[in-house]
Amino acid sequence: MSELDKIELLVLDVDGVLTDGGLIVNSDGTESKTFNALDGHGIRMWRRAGLKVAFLSGRCSDPTEHRARQLDVEYCIQNCHNKLDSIKQLLEQAHITPDKVAFVGDDLMDIPVIRYVGFGAAVADAVDEARHFAAFVTTRNGGRGAVREVIEYILKKTVKWQQVAQRYLQ
Repeated sequence: MSELDKIELLVLDVDGVLTDGGLIVNSDGTESKTFNALDGHGIRMWRRAGLKVAFLSGRCSDPTEHRARQLDVEYCIQNCHNKLDSIKQLLEQAHITPDKVAFVGDDLMDIPVIRYVGFGAAVADAVDEARHFAAFVTTRNGGRGAVREVIEYILKKTVKWQQVAQRYLQ
């Protein structure tokens, strides 16, 4: 069994990973974000493989909460200013050990989590330090299919890829 076969939970930073990091602040103070459809479908495939997903964001944002609901994401943790403490609390609550977790980040505050989990990844346009500590760096930028790339990488390295891709390849 490879290390990737152990992964049960995919934890995703939001701004800069699920989005390109841009924020649209409307005149009424509400905000908008752009999420990538490839990433969304990748998350659905991940869930079909029987695996769990969490969003972990330092900011609090209604669009993030809405996207989590659309994709049936089990955990949506926002407004966390110490991501390592937040991930430790989540894992305790979910009864999951760090070696069974994959995380995708892009910035300095993500590094402690990248180093803590079993499989830490960074998006192509992450800060140099995050890419340095990541076990895997995507070829795609955040918000441009990078999450899908990580999902496919993990699933293809395990027996789960055939399970989720079978419905499309028949």
